[in-house]
Amino acid sequence: MMSGTWSKLKKTLLFKSNPAPASSSHLPNQSDSSPPRLSPLPPSLPASPAASAPAHVPSRPPQQFLVFLNCASSFDINTLGPFPHASFILRKTCAICLGNVRSGQGQAIFTAECSHTFHFSCITDSVKHGNYLCPICRSKWKEIPLQLPSANADANRNAAGRARVSPYQAPFEDYPANYSRPQQQLPSHQPEPVRYADDEPLPVSSMDPMMSASCAPSNNVFVKAIAEFPAVAAPESVSDFAVLVGVRAPPLLDDARQYERAPIDLVTVLDVSGSMAGSKLVLLKRAVCFVIENLGPADRLSIVSFSSSAHRKLPLLRMTGRGREDAKAAVNSLFSDGGTDIVEGLKKGARILEERRERNPVASIILLSDGKHTFDCLPARRCHQNPTSSNLPHILGLTNMLPRSLCSNIREFLNENNQHSFPVHAFGLGADHDSSTMHAISDASGGTFSFIESVDMVQDAFARCIGGLLSVVAQELRLSVTSASPGVEMDSIPSGRYASEISDQGLRAVINVGDLYADEEKEFLVRLSIPECPIAESVGTVGRTSLLKIACSYRDTASKAMVKLEGKLVEIRRPEVVSQTDREVSLEVDRQKNRLWVAEGIAKAQEMAELGNLEGAQAVLAERRTTLLTSASAQAGDGLCSWLEAELTEIRERMENMAMYEHTGRAYVLSGLSSHSWQRATTRGYSGNVTTIRREGGSSSYSAPVAYDTPSMVSMVSKSQSQSAKFTREQVSRQNQSAPVSNA
Repeated sequence: MMSGTWSKLKKTLLFKSNPAPASSSHLPNQSDSSPPRLSPLPPSLPASPAASAPAHVPSRPPQQFLVFLNCASSFDINTLGPFPHASFILRKTCAICLGNVRSGQGQAIFTAECSHTFHFSCITDSVKHGNYLCPICRSKWKEIPLQLPSANADANRNAAGRARVSPYQAPFEDYPANYSRPQQQLPSHQPEPVRYADDEPLPVSSMDPMMSASCAPSNNVFVKAIAEFPAVAAPESVSDFAVLVGVRAPPLLDDARQYERAPIDLVTVLDVSGSMAGSKLVLLKRAVCFVIENLGPADRLSIVSFSSSAHRKLPLLRMTGRGREDAKAAVNSLFSDGGTDIVEGLKKGARILEERRERNPVASIILLSDGKHTFDCLPARRCHQNPTSSNLPHILGLTNMLPRSLCSNIREFLNENNQHSFPVHAFGLGADHDSSTMHAISDASGGTFSFIESVDMVQDAFARCIGGLLSVVAQELRLSVTSASPGVEMDSIPSGRYASEISDQGLRAVINVGDLYADEEKEFLVRLSIPECPIAESVGTVGRTSLLKIACSYRDTASKAMVKLEGKLVEIRRPEVVSQTDREVSLEVDRQKNRLWVAEGIAKAQEMAELGNLEGAQAVLAERRTTLLTSASAQAGDGLCSWLEAELTEIRERMENMAMYEHTGRAYVLSGLSSHSWQRATTRGYSGNVTTIRREGGSSSYSAPVAYDTPSMVSMVSKSQSQSAKFTREQVSRQNQSAPVSNA
């Protein structure tokens, strides 16, 4: 199409013109050996070129113009100003789309006051974007062509199907006095369906409930149960005796990664408000593209953006080659503008998962925002999430506006509709986001909250999250605990945000864990009462008391079959007198008690800080640290205890004063509480795969792994960091190559 246009232009110049004069004041010097330099259109030209044409118009095109036509692949009408032939040529060509403007071709033609002619659809679109001057001669129009918008019009094409070329933007002083310069129009959003039942079908293999036995993993979930002490004196009755009950998922082999894990339906809900402009949006796009590249062909992704309103940018598509291209195109189309309506973004994200026709086993939402919800919230009316912010009514109102499918504790709705809740993994970016609200949203839905202190950590934070989501090897995991002897009764199970229930007067209990990542471990303390035991009559015989019987059930993601593990029995010896060895606490139980002790202390300190009592908060943290360091597991050099010490030290520094606490301290603390309550890794501050542990007084420091990180998370974060480092090296190399070389 374009080559035909150039051919017509050259024929018009060569065969429909008279010989040219020897010189022209508009042309460069013919003897100049350098290429012709085309000057821009003069700032002011006569309103009617025909009425004020020069006495002698050169009818043969100068050689420079022919060179220009032969070499150009496209052109801007403004570059034709130096050539007197430009107006004559463009009388038969629309200067916007370069199409023919002859009548009788089924297109409306608009002839302006200055006698220049355009396709009506082209010029009305130009006017719609604020161009009130003639694109050719720059004359001011008294009559402005207008056209009602068409629902089926393509913003990037004219009526002839040709790509539009943006006309010259006139300066503000060239606009008519009765017009104010319109603001730049942002890209329009594609119309969305009434129901989001347009998800791409799943591959047949992922929908087939019968899978080969060869796909089953070689290892089952490992169940462990450890008593706090190996023995209790027979004549004694003990209360608050702790038994550690834990599960550990099998590893995910690299050569079978796509077959042993559960595929995922993932929706990213992204803040693109005005505050996300600049490097934030650039790095966010890069981070989402990293997610796209690491999803498998059975995984599906949908993208939702929100500012003052929410828009679905990508339907739920499989991440095949074509799907990745569409997803990256959707990401690159994002632009920043407007306010921050988090609720509308989450509602749209939840609808995509609720209304999909087919379902992958894992479904989750990633939410990122750098600001505060700027729209009114309704009064609290449903579920209380125990937020600890001073702005409690606002948070309760906002969380109660969430869809029911994002509230994990509304069991009645979920059971009636045979649905699971969709966890929202929330990411608060920078110091200005509403960490209390983001934490409440994630907590209500069963997800985690991460605090990204620096914008360049967005990709690593997303990497840690999907490193877990892309490694789910067990689902619907449920621990059943039963009393194994008369008089042994369970009193409490501090299980964090995992639902647990004790029934039959302490004889039975269940803990619902749900999804388990590869190599992920969950540990719970069951506190119980132990009665006295009759002393053994036989000499040298030591009695035994069976405490608990542990059972586990879960759905294996490879075989899709339910697996039941029975018969884990916990026993202790009941000698008449316990020995010194029997008084030594289990280090595994002790480290778990330390974790709970520290987490409870952090929550208490955070409540005090919200009330302005930073001195009391500091005292609580100092006390917990002292108790931690004197514990048996800390004395033995346990890695988790060292990490807990570093966490307490960091929180104390971020609670040094109220300004520092409100700036980053609150977000850091809430991210840590989210991590402890789910026993799942989150991003906090600047943390990568390791965290720096500073000794008291800053005398020494060393690095330790981030708590709750799994091998899949560590691997994905390392991959992200390697990619970022490679990008930085390439960027530096390009800058060095483009830098001018100075001669000595």
